[in-house]
Amino acid sequence: MDTGADEWSSRLGFILASIGSAVGIGNIWRFSTIVGQNGGGAYLIPYLCAVFLVGLPMMILEMQAGHRLRAQVVQAFHAARSPLRHAGWVVCILVTGIIGYYLVVTGWTLAYVVFSLSGTRELFGVFTASFAPIISFLASAAICGAVISFGVRKGIERITTLLVPAIFVILAGMVLIAVQLPGFAAGVSYFLTPDFSVLADPLIWGAAIGQVFFSLSVGYGALLTYGSYFRSGGEIPRSAAIVTAADLLVAILAGLVIFPIVFSYGLEPAAGPELAFTTLPLAFALMPWGSVIAVVFFTLLFFAAMSSAISFLEVPTVTLASMARMTRRRAAVIMTFVVSLIGLPAALSYSAYPLRIGGVPVLDLMDETFGTFGLSVSGLLIAVTFSWFVDPEVIWGDTAKSSFLMRLVIPLCRYVIPAALVIAIVFRAASWVLTAG
Repeated sequence: MDTGADEWSSRLGFILASIGSAVGIGNIWRFSTIVGQNGGGAYLIPYLCAVFLVGLPMMILEMQAGHRLRAQVVQAFHAARSPLRHAGWVVCILVTGIIGYYLVVTGWTLAYVVFSLSGTRELFGVFTASFAPIISFLASAAICGAVISFGVRKGIERITTLLVPAIFVILAGMVLIAVQLPGFAAGVSYFLTPDFSVLADPLIWGAAIGQVFFSLSVGYGALLTYGSYFRSGGEIPRSAAIVTAADLLVAILAGLVIFPIVFSYGLEPAAGPELAFTTLPLAFALMPWGSVIAVVFFTLLFFAAMSSAISFLEVPTVTLASMARMTRRRAAVIMTFVVSLIGLPAALSYSAYPLRIGGVPVLDLMDETFGTFGLSVSGLLIAVTFSWFVDPEVIWGDTAKSSFLMRLVIPLCRYVIPAALVIAIVFRAASWVLTAG
């Protein structure tokens, strides 16, 4: 494997790539969906608590472990010499399953960019009744694999340096448009007004923790891998704080765009995943310059999805390259083929051949097993291994002397995060048992 170019050229490159990993469709489509389903502004309090008590410390731990051990996921777990030293393979398998179906949704965004550019108003039901979802899925996988094959600097860093600023520019422009809509005030009020009475509901807190892991891309091993390419480890806590702030900003800006549109055109704010691909296109059709806004919005979704997909695919690719001692390009080709095979059933489940298991689309099952349950397991393995079974001096180095880290981040990683994840896993398993019963 060519390791000469497997480092970020600068701290800015590392930060932009990490922002690209964190900022995905989870910030735009999924965040707005969950806010809508959990009573609007009431959800923001547990979400912000989860960001700073779980998400940020976990991000610092992942980046720091990758940097200090200078290893990809599997090698980092082996270096930990803990009872969980083989768990790196579990993390790698889980993220491979996640990228398989994540690229299906990425393909949807790519297809809607094409539809918008061509002026086609494609209903989601019509789109998923064809084989177009499979074509767009394979195209997205090919694009992602091509970027990975060029390496860290020439591939990942170069593309995220373009995509991440574009995401913020597009969002800022859409906020300016949303401000002029008649439902802006109502949308913002719904989005930002908290209802403190719902804070006693443990399900909302659980949803917030799950969204934080999904949104910040922690627990996947992607940020651990990115951290291994970074030289200046002493700046990791500050870099993680910048990434977290950027991630939060994107989520807030997305809410300031989506909910004013929803309230301006009498749509349902708790519409669920169909909000992005069914509900909003109907609003775009009614808006002045709606065709242009549709192109901009779906380009935003595609850029966000692709920047995260790249980081996810990097995990199994660099693992294969290092463990099998092959070139990055060959490993990228193999892993692109593998994730295409894994994701194909998910793509088929929303196509002219609606593949179901027990009446449930395969994509939904993969999201539940890999993206919800599996991500919690992966995060737990990372948190426990690198906060309990590795000498703190090895992971934190000189930064361990920081009062901020010693008094807050390290205890959170050792106690609060594992406890929260265990509770999430138990609740999820119990819900499966109750549902099956």
